[in-house]
Amino acid sequence: MYAVIKTGGKQYRVTPGESLKVETIVANVGDTISFSEVLMVADGEAITIGAPIVTGAIVKAEVTAHGRGDKIRIIKHRRRKHYHKEMGHRQNYTAITITEIVA
Repeated sequence: MYAVIKTGGKQYRVTPGESLKVETIVANVGDTISFSEVLMVADGEAITIGAPIVTGAIVKAEVTAHGRGDKIRIIKHRRRKHYHKEMGHRQNYTAITITEIVA
């Protein structure tokens, strides 16, 4: 069984027991959260596709950690123009573990 959920402007294909990093969610470590924006649920041959979301479907997850991703370096350079600029960015994330998919 798997589902496709939408959170933080992105879509994720999730299965029970899977761990993933999503955009920051305001919750404490150990809290149980639920995603109601479920776009698709597949259970074997039975596939339910929402228009745009599946009514009554919920994906439950447990917050395992909060953190920051790897640094991304942004470099802007114009040759022969004496222009060089460097920046860095680290995106915040919330690590979750999918516990249950309720269709």
